[in-house]
Amino acid sequence: QVQLVESGGGLVQAGGSLRLSCAASGRTALGMGWFRQVPGQEREFVAAISQTTGDTVYADSVKGRFTLARDKLKNVSYLQKNSQKPEDAAVYYCAASTRAKTFFEASATDADYDYWGQGTQVIVHS
Repeated sequence: QVQLVESGGGLVQAGGSLRLSCAASGRTALGMGWFRQVPGQEREFVAAISQTTGDTVYADSVKGRFTLARDKLKNVSYLQKNSQKPEDAAVYYCAASTRAKTFFEASATDADYDYWGQGTQVIVHS
């Protein structure tokens, strides 16, 4: 059983930076993804990284501003969020995949993820 714990959310000024962390336990070979959701809206993909190759994929809305990395020894993924915009405010969820699809390639599809964290809220004020 995989458990995920997010941290790092909080209040940030527009234009500022924030780093979210996702600590995984129970298994080390995981494809990792980040999604976000605003109340009343559907969950949307943000960024993902594959299990083995480090392949990453980003939503167009965050490309060039967000960077996803992982520390395999610590089994932690980090989402560095720079140049924050008001529309980046949401609850951010970390997700993990053990599926073969994410072995070499990152996946932007939430159906490919079997484990989810509890979420961490990010508020962006202008």
